[in-house]
Amino acid sequence: MEPIMFTGRSTLLGLVLATGISLPAHTAELVMVEQAGCHWCERWDAELSHIYPRTDEGRLAPLRRVDLRDLPDDLTFRSPPVFTPSFILVQDGQELARLEGYNGDEFFWVMLAQMLDQNADQITTEIPQVTQ
Repeated sequence: MEPIMFTGRSTLLGLVLATGISLPAHTAELVMVEQAGCHWCERWDAELSHIYPRTDEGRLAPLRRVDLRDLPDDLTFRSPPVFTPSFILVQDGQELARLEGYNGDEFFWVMLAQMLDQNADQITTEIPQVTQ
């Protein structure tokens, strides 16, 4: 049997939250590009790093941290990241959207929601079949 495919943020999040299904694999990630000594990276850590994994956004696009000076080969960016922190929404390793900088928690959540909403049709997650 084929896995059920959902697209669209609200449909997917509603199903996950309503059924309690845990997602085994994510194809979407929020890549945080950082570097040592970055004050704004440290501020994001203090304000949001402990919260993000427990949010709907964090479950839909888990955080992956990478160093600006040692970018992994499995990610393809539209242009090389320059600023830290940069938050890059990727699907299957391909950049969909980017937020450069951190200007406080409220701005971060608004911009992240906008990035997710604007790319909802490209973010897919496989939901396993549930047998009863």
